[in-house]
Amino acid sequence: MFSGLFHSLAILSLSVGLVSAAWMLVTVRRNPPHMKVMAWVWPLCALFLGPVLIRFHARHGGHGSQSDGKPGFATIAKGTLHCGAGCALADMIAETLALLFPAMLAAFGLHWFFSEKIFAAWVFDFVLALSFGIAFQYFAIAPMRNLGLAEGLREAIKADTLSLTCWQIGMYGFMALAHFWFFPQVLGRAYDAGTPEFWFAMQGAMIAGFITAFPINRWLISRGIKEAM
Repeated sequence: MFSGLFHSLAILSLSVGLVSAAWMLVTVRRNPPHMKVMAWVWPLCALFLGPVLIRFHARHGGHGSQSDGKPGFATIAKGTLHCGAGCALADMIAETLALLFPAMLAAFGLHWFFSEKIFAAWVFDFVLALSFGIAFQYFAIAPMRNLGLAEGLREAIKADTLSLTCWQIGMYGFMALAHFWFFPQVLGRAYDAGTPEFWFAMQGAMIAGFITAFPINRWLISRGIKEAM
């Protein structure tokens, strides 16, 4: 019975996330953000933060500021969400591709380095997330600093690598608990990207990633390595 209730809860949570993302998509189209890349960030992050993200955007959707050289909570949160948006997009693409074309995970260590599919998928997730994260950072940093392609990419790598790694640590930790402990106990069966339970767990994993990435984003923004959003 509990597994049935959990399945319903997963569907409800995912539905709220999708509706929230659609709401934010309409919102940013009507009122484009000052930093264009944030038009992607807000809807993507609404997928896992739902109404909390909508409320946060309503209060702090403008450009961030710093007091006495120290970024405030909203500024750090937006910088962290900027990192999370790239992770969210990459994870959705990577996990869907891994589900549809599982043989591709051999390139990321399945069978010859990892016995568990989840670990090879994490490698794929990280590679794709880092690529998207650097791209997102480039389109934030390069226009504001008037940088060329090479210098802009170099600065984007500096700004995003630590942030994204800290995000993925939180995300992978949560997903490991879900995969190896919670889901086998609750559902009594395997789960993958074809189930609502997987994506419900991913919503929680994204929140865990936000928590572990927040401190490093505070440091990066305060040092001027990462732009205030």
